[in-house]
Amino acid sequence: MCANILVAEDDTKQAELVRRYLEHEGHAVMVVEDGRAALEEVRHREPDLLVLDVMMPRADGLDVVRILRAESREVPVLMLTARSTEDDLLLGLDLGADDYMTKPFSPRELVARIRTLLRRNRRSAAPVPLPPAAAPAPAAAPVADDEALSVGTLRVDPVRHEVSVGGTPIVCTPGEFRILAAMAAQPDRVFTRQQLLDRLHGFDKYISSRTVDVHVMNLRKKIERAPRRPVRLLTVFGVGYKLTDPAKGVRRASS
Repeated sequence: MCANILVAEDDTKQAELVRRYLEHEGHAVMVVEDGRAALEEVRHREPDLLVLDVMMPRADGLDVVRILRAESREVPVLMLTARSTEDDLLLGLDLGADDYMTKPFSPRELVARIRTLLRRNRRSAAPVPLPPAAAPAPAAAPVADDEALSVGTLRVDPVRHEVSVGGTPIVCTPGEFRILAAMAAQPDRVFTRQQLLDRLHGFDKYISSRTVDVHVMNLRKKIERAPRRPVRLLTVFGVGYKLTDPAKGVRRASS
């Protein structure tokens, strides 16, 4: 699985090490040394993946991710940082990074994570194969809203990557969207934090379950009228979370 990978890293030795390992895997690699250069390259070349250092001159990695997601650019981003606090990790993920590694790191582990990100991204972008031709069948009722998922007035469109509540568009980070889409596909099902974490990143041994709590907290700010008294995205104590239609009159779990 060869890909065009952009590495944004101002540490020359670190950048060269990453380049060597990725090129050994068969990838085409370009290296830039600051955040602004990273933004320009993504805009002009649209790489398959961005390896992004957090601490860089001109624009740091967090700003780069924030700008790319605001521009609706969905290039997978793996962030590298010398910061090791969980708050920094969660901030990067909340802004829209797909994965996060702290320095020092194993280059082999980095390559493995990149391989997984590329595989997942290509799988999600692959066209759905058409079924074999069959004899004409009676006309069926049309599928509403192009397979959009609706839970009450909340609408999640996996095809267009759009979310709305009562017709009002809601902007979600990639992580928030994955959680919401998974829950909207199975309304009223209780998801554990681990189940939602698996849908987020697939790296459950590297990222804590608090990541899910942060995404849920931010989603409530966007889809609930009173985030501290949620009626859609509910906490089920001792288990996890569920998404429900408040108009159904289901008794609200405590938040």
